[in-house]
Amino acid sequence: MLEWANIIAIVMMTLSLLMNMWRMAAGPRTLDRVVALDTMYINAIALIILFEIYLDSVLYFEAALLIAMMGFVGTVALSKYFLRGDIIE
Repeated sequence: MLEWANIIAIVMMTLSLLMNMWRMAAGPRTLDRVVALDTMYINAIALIILFEIYLDSVLYFEAALLIAMMGFVGTVALSKYFLRGDIIE
């Protein structure tokens, strides 16, 4: 039963990732695309963790941590760019 729940969660996260890709491609404003990209990396982390649980392994945890760190740095850099127009002061 738990295996089916994990498969359903993986399918739902994949569907959510596809919807975020659509929002990023069709977003009317730049800020919509930034929010979609931010949500995409969060969904990618969840998908990697669910896949790791499905395989009963600990190998993918580092990849999820790297994606989380890079996503945070990217979001902060884009926010700073939109607020000030320059990333490095």
